[in-house]
Amino acid sequence: MTDVFTKKKRSLIMSRITGKHTLPELKVRKALFTIGIRYRLHDKKLSGHPDIVIRRLKTALFVNGCFWHQHKNCKRSTIPKTNRNYWLPKLRRNIEKQVEDFKKLRKEGWKIIIVWECQTKDQIKLELRLRRMFV
Repeated sequence: MTDVFTKKKRSLIMSRITGKHTLPELKVRKALFTIGIRYRLHDKKLSGHPDIVIRRLKTALFVNGCFWHQHKNCKRSTIPKTNRNYWLPKLRRNIEKQVEDFKKLRKEGWKIIIVWECQTKDQIKLELRLRRMFV
């Protein structure tokens, strides 16, 4: 499948992607706040800089983009047909780095929770899932 955007437009879109304060992350933060869980953001002292840290529960939450972290069996994790020599190693490195970060955190006694981007689409389901984990 060819890209529906021009190279210039695709480049602009990709340049605006950030790793912090994404919409899925904001939805998770809102759900946690609603159920009374207080947290810290992007703790640089911890391996992998978790998106959300709940210190009193020694829990690190990572809000993973389905594409960037290749969520298995998710339609959002499709690898682009163009420039595969770039994308395959890039996405593989993302996964490998996160696995290493998780090992370090677990060794330090941290619990790790991954919330996938596709799991944030329904705010009510997201809130219920987090409520079951924490309350």
